[in-house]
Amino acid sequence: MAQKNQTNILDWVALIPGLPAEGSRAAAVYAAIRALIEAGQLPPGCRLPPSRELAAQLSVARGAVVAGFERLVADGFAEARVGAGTFVAGAVPRLAPVAPAARAGFVAKDLPGDLGLAFPDPQSLEAFRVLVNRHLARPAASLFHYGDPAGDAGLRGSLAAWLRLSRGMRLHADQIVLTSGTQGALDLIARAVLAPGDAVWMEDPGYPSGKAAFAAQRLVPVPVDAEGLDVAEGRRRAPEARAAYVTPAHQFPLGVAMTMRRRLALLDWAAEAGDGAGAWVIEDDYDSEFRYAGAPLAALQGMDAGGRVIHVGTFSKALMPGLRMGWLVLPEPLIDPVLALRTRADRAPPGLLEPAMAEFLSGGGLCRPSAPGKAALPGGAGCVGGRAGAGRARLARARSGLAPDAALARDLRRSGTGAIGARRRLWRKGALVDVSGGAAARAGHRLFRPRARGAGLGGAARDGRAARGAVCPPLALTGHSPPEDI
Repeated sequence: MAQKNQTNILDWVALIPGLPAEGSRAAAVYAAIRALIEAGQLPPGCRLPPSRELAAQLSVARGAVVAGFERLVADGFAEARVGAGTFVAGAVPRLAPVAPAARAGFVAKDLPGDLGLAFPDPQSLEAFRVLVNRHLARPAASLFHYGDPAGDAGLRGSLAAWLRLSRGMRLHADQIVLTSGTQGALDLIARAVLAPGDAVWMEDPGYPSGKAAFAAQRLVPVPVDAEGLDVAEGRRRAPEARAAYVTPAHQFPLGVAMTMRRRLALLDWAAEAGDGAGAWVIEDDYDSEFRYAGAPLAALQGMDAGGRVIHVGTFSKALMPGLRMGWLVLPEPLIDPVLALRTRADRAPPGLLEPAMAEFLSGGGLCRPSAPGKAALPGGAGCVGGRAGAGRARLARARSGLAPDAALARDLRRSGTGAIGARRRLWRKGALVDVSGGAAARAGHRLFRPRARGAGLGGAARDGRAARGAVCPPLALTGHSPPEDI
């Protein structure tokens, strides 16, 4: 008597030692058998076990195995033969196991002094949370359609009013394009306004991510001194440049504000460059909203009569980088090409948070962004006093920004160039800090907690006033890598 076709003798428990604890059982059976087929462990023509037997071995319902087999057949990995069973198909892909690439994973830093770390005012966060919840509870009809590539009209209107009031800018809402932070704005400029190989003046030393954004262009390093970017040196090195990238309100990393003389010289060059065709000035308004002495400096865009300034700003410092929300203020000729690129790239900015941000701005939410910094940093201007050496630093008083004019005491003593020269040397050494601790005391970060009676970097005294004579903890000096020479 002929022997019946029996189930193969494979040990299915060894082949499939376990299924994921969560998710569909049918999908798990399908994925496990498919992986065995693609790895070659189940060759073409191999008979799969009866559904009842496999279900018992894997401790799952028979229906899950049947559904998994049916999906394998539908996808071409198996074929069902009437009266014989289910078999691995004759033509199936053979795939090598995928090994993860050897690369360092992203690690979010949370040490004071790390670039991109913000300590927002808790009261501002709470006000923003209430607005977000309100708009989520009653979402606008516009959220159910693809949005304007320039961003929410209400937010652009509120932002235009705020920029006119706080930064002395001359603009209307249609000149604003909302972006995913400063980096997204610079990327739009690099691709929509400039051509590959165009010469671009870059502050030296300057912002490393700014340099990265213009990787397709030819970067021309232009030195920065106590007055800001040296325009005369830029003219000498690359008079034909198509653009200049500057941080005039609070230069990164030296902390200087560009003088009026240099600002006017830069605008004159932009109007005259290219035999009168003009060049673009890319104004990164870095840290402008944090001002500890005097009124905020007027934006370069508000002084521009020739329409050559592209203004870049962000909400990352005033609220949090996780918002991924910034803006461009464009001269009229650049609006259409930037919006055309935006439409092709990602259609429109995320619209969920924009109505809440519009209401936050119109309600005065950003009219007091420097208050946390004034309360948390001694004198609103950095850490004063304390011993130098042993990894400690003195922070000279800064007039603006979240990155105080820091210099090691020994560098200040040995150099006749003062804080600017010391900061430049620290940047080259990779030891310059960006103390983004405007509201560190309120955030309660462990490295800013007072050591005694409220004294310490970023610590506020019990009566609410800033502690004086604070000593910076050793970890306030973090090892930032300086940018390569450009």
